[in-house]
Amino acid sequence: MEKNFECSVAIQVLPQVEEDCVIPIVDRVIDYIRSAGLPYVVGPFETTIEGDFDTLMNIVKDCQKICIREGAAHVMSYVKIDYCPGNGVWSINHKTS
Repeated sequence: MEKNFECSVAIQVLPQVEEDCVIPIVDRVIDYIRSAGLPYVVGPFETTIEGDFDTLMNIVKDCQKICIREGAAHVMSYVKIDYCPGNGVWSINHKTS
């Protein structure tokens, strides 16, 4: 059983904008997540990221701000957090293998 990181977060952002603006804003959020340099997987409904708790919480916060900066007046997000300091959490690869 592979346990490397203390935290895993799955986030889905739902910027409240015109329908044709949703995907470009979500793509900007995914670009930001990619730039963080942490392991991540983009799925059809959410993106999962692995790392330390504080870094991931900052990423969650920044994802909200990106949506607003890109034109959303309002953003709703669904966030799942798996946090186990000391022992770590199952990796994305372990969960999906």
